[in-house]
Amino acid sequence: MSAVPVIPFAEGEARLDWRALCDAFADGHRRPKAEVADSFLYRGEDTLLSRAAWIDGLGIAVKSATIFPGNTARDLASVNGGVSLYADDTGLLEAIVDFHLVTKWKTAGDSLFAARRLARPDAREILIVGAGTVARSLREAYGAGFPGARFTVWNRSRARAEEMAAAFPGMAVADDLEAAVAGADIVTCATMSTEPVIRGAWLRPGQHLDLIGAFRRDMREADDDALSRARVFVDSRATTVGHIGELLIPIASGAFAEEDIVADFYQPDAFARKGAEEVTLFKNGGGAHLDLMTARYILSRWQAAA
Repeated sequence: MSAVPVIPFAEGEARLDWRALCDAFADGHRRPKAEVADSFLYRGEDTLLSRAAWIDGLGIAVKSATIFPGNTARDLASVNGGVSLYADDTGLLEAIVDFHLVTKWKTAGDSLFAARRLARPDAREILIVGAGTVARSLREAYGAGFPGARFTVWNRSRARAEEMAAAFPGMAVADDLEAAVAGADIVTCATMSTEPVIRGAWLRPGQHLDLIGAFRRDMREADDDALSRARVFVDSRATTVGHIGELLIPIASGAFAEEDIVADFYQPDAFARKGAEEVTLFKNGGGAHLDLMTARYILSRWQAAA
């Protein structure tokens, strides 16, 4: 029996392409709907999160994340982990893939996959709200998906925004968020905010709003007005509606209804922009089924290059 490959970050990433990942997502969503499950174990402030997904015909993935806040004092990353990928027909372990590689490509690829369907094809001005690790991944993904686009970054700390802009020549730094939103064709938001940072009153016809940051029940990045002004889409109803504050909070208050969600990725015919003037809004929830699709794509590229 051949050894199970362990795919590290740099060597794995060198083989990947953002548009090809979008094709893998399209293929994954043509298959039977995924079964997903999350589990948590705790020891004081330390956490083990395991996310599992099974797609008939594509296989099984278990993505385990260890969150150890005390690691920062040891000069170690606080979040670590790995993704175990299993064969669909036998259940045998096929690969172990770097946690950060899967997370990076899954998260930014999820948003790009949606934007290629929901943003105007002539979108050229892209605003990134936030300047962390995910924001940099979004710059890479959107740069591949919208060649020729001009990028601007806004962050609460201008110094962080300037650091990000320096890493991507030609990127501008915005000081006024409202003005930056008004000037953008695509707004992609990756913050850790629990209060809305994007106001619906700032949006103009034809824009696409991509919301990534909120993942807990108390987090959101856009206000009620943004939801009411836009046609709203999600990657998966099952992993967003009852779990993430971006939708959970306005549904609970009556400002928004689950029935107002136009479509998720399992409804490809409905997951589309209708006209040039409408505002589209996408909530990126990043469920475990997308980790599976991403890990399977990474393994296919690794095997092709072997």
